[in-house]
Amino acid sequence: MKIRALIFLSFCVLVHPLMADDPAGEVTLKDIYRNHIFRERDVEGFRWMCDDHYFTALKEDATTGTQFIIQFETRSGRPVDTLLNTAGLFTTGNEKRVISDYEISPDENKILLVTGREFIYRRSTKAFHYIYDRRTQKIVPVMADGKQSFVTFSPDGRYVAFVRNNNLFLKDLEKEKIREITYDGLINHVINGMGDWVYEEEFSLTRAFTWSPDSRRIAFLVFDESQVREYDMQIWEGLYPKIYRFKYPKAGERNSVVSVKVYDIDKGETVTMDTGEEKDIYLPRIQWLPGSEMLSIIRLNRLQNLLEILQADVQTGHSKVIYREKSDTYVDFDYTDDLTYLSDGSFVKSSERSGFKHLYYYDPEGKLIRQVTEGKWEVTDLLAVDERHKTLYFLSTEVSPLERHLYKVGLNGKRKTRILSYAGINNAEFSSGLNFFINRNRSAVSPLKITLHKADGALIKVLEDNEGLLKKFRHYHLTTREFFSFITHDSVRLNGYILKPAGFDPSKKYPVLMNVYGGPGSQTVQDTWEHQYWHNYLTQKGYIIVSVDNRGTGGRGVAFKHCTYKQLGRLEVEDQIEAAGYLKTLPYVDPERIGIWGWSYGGYMAALTLFKGHKYFKTAISVAPVTNWRFYDTVYTERYMQRPEDNPEGYDSNTPIALAGLLEGRFLLIHGTADDNVHFQNSVELQKVLIGKGKQFRSFYYPDRNHGIYGGNTRYHLFEMMTDFILENL
Repeated sequence: MKIRALIFLSFCVLVHPLMADDPAGEVTLKDIYRNHIFRERDVEGFRWMCDDHYFTALKEDATTGTQFIIQFETRSGRPVDTLLNTAGLFTTGNEKRVISDYEISPDENKILLVTGREFIYRRSTKAFHYIYDRRTQKIVPVMADGKQSFVTFSPDGRYVAFVRNNNLFLKDLEKEKIREITYDGLINHVINGMGDWVYEEEFSLTRAFTWSPDSRRIAFLVFDESQVREYDMQIWEGLYPKIYRFKYPKAGERNSVVSVKVYDIDKGETVTMDTGEEKDIYLPRIQWLPGSEMLSIIRLNRLQNLLEILQADVQTGHSKVIYREKSDTYVDFDYTDDLTYLSDGSFVKSSERSGFKHLYYYDPEGKLIRQVTEGKWEVTDLLAVDERHKTLYFLSTEVSPLERHLYKVGLNGKRKTRILSYAGINNAEFSSGLNFFINRNRSAVSPLKITLHKADGALIKVLEDNEGLLKKFRHYHLTTREFFSFITHDSVRLNGYILKPAGFDPSKKYPVLMNVYGGPGSQTVQDTWEHQYWHNYLTQKGYIIVSVDNRGTGGRGVAFKHCTYKQLGRLEVEDQIEAAGYLKTLPYVDPERIGIWGWSYGGYMAALTLFKGHKYFKTAISVAPVTNWRFYDTVYTERYMQRPEDNPEGYDSNTPIALAGLLEGRFLLIHGTADDNVHFQNSVELQKVLIGKGKQFRSFYYPDRNHGIYGGNTRYHLFEMMTDFILENL
């Protein structure tokens, strides 16, 4: 076909080969944070088509900036058609429109294009949206003025629904008519169809509406946040700085009151679902059952130790509880949405009830049929349910807590089979017919590798191997992770990794910088590609980098993860101090030069570890730390600590603010003033206490930067400053 030459060109111009005459030497901060020479290549905009024998990807001509949506044949991995060419597509105005995302309608006649995207918070965005009709080759905006959020096709492709100004809208694509579904949306008061701040951050819920399978109804959440207290954040712009106010519920404070509504398109009527008399609850997920007449609602109590599944009749709103799970600590709520319904209303769901997270199969009334997987390992993700072959596909830690591997198992719990043998961290995305999948793999010795497979694991094609990045990595003589473990004084085995300088000499003594996160369910010690190239940069300066997963982290079952309940910071810090003690025994470690650094929860851990473990640590860098759990949000904090009135000792005994008087050694505190997540208040309050205690330290703030502290020259400046601090003090 005539498009093949164009497609070949689009692939060629995207290649960034290593310059042959680039001399070997030390990597620089400019290489990492300005030139981004270690950026991984991905298959941008990958989408399975309805017929799983095809998929699409977004390509760009690096010379002209023209973008293409290319259709590929799955069985061969070869390009077969160009679905979209942006050259001359946007003819109004002089502003160049860059497609940041796209979706193809279920009937595949239309393409939704997203341009001018801007972030609201960490995950939520608003943007200009356009509908491109493949038959007429015409393009029209979803709305003529302004931006929208979460524009979503109906299953039949006739409509799109979206959120704007806290209200939910519907557009008939054939008649080009917009209908407003809600009218009471108001900033900092009522949100329709979109998560509030804390639901977005802690439940990963941004789009809070969903189409029924028959396209006749839209179910959506309504957030009444009128009683939630506001946080004021100053934006340093103009002669008079602006105040940005948003609703942020801190531990023990009021949350939004959330309700579930269903809008009937034909009738133009809205019905409220019965979610119980108690309003101080969470409703983090809604999901349609097959048949479009019943809605599944997950309900969590305030302390998140009771999870229930409600099923509501969407015509009457009447509901009943069909599943209940209670815990002495907290119920693991799976953000991967692993609650999956089969056509007869039975469902598969994960639970930690056995001590390890596994899959369970229930009948339509919520009665347990069987536990599908079992063992002293964890299912981390349920990827797909093949009802026709009664097979589940999932990722697990069975090989190692440090790895994730793809398996399949019968719904009867038999014939469990590992599908791929790639070491490291794997993540698969299955086609709609479940006949194919793409796999994204990383390991300690290999960057992102994207491969196309048949459902049985047979390789069809390597779509991206990042071989150029790997050559560049070797060119600079950078080193990869080595894994180790050790036993603490109370017989707990902890896992860690170490990065050693190139040309490592075991007869020498090296300074060590530990990197910590350590929060509940997290893992830094995994067999995956090293993303923090600053660590590699420091190894070239003669430092050893070490990270250890303390108690409370994930991948090792309930006993290991939940033991920090109601006492965040105590056992985790003990383990980091023990890790430093272990490192001191190694012949190649300089016992007088051990430091630690971390970001967010890791910033909390770094500060607390230095304060409590000053006999082991010479220095610490704390970036965007929580310094008092009373300052952090309801959902996260209360899940692990209960409310402040329930557990005052837990809140006040293991915080940097409470223990600031113990500071010895060199301490650097960094924060962004526009951090909507861990507020700048945390660092301000810690500084007050440190000053009051007469403790000397360094601090730095980044004006108008959020929790990620990025944008423009920011990252380069940040890591240059941190490097100078390490070189001076460790």
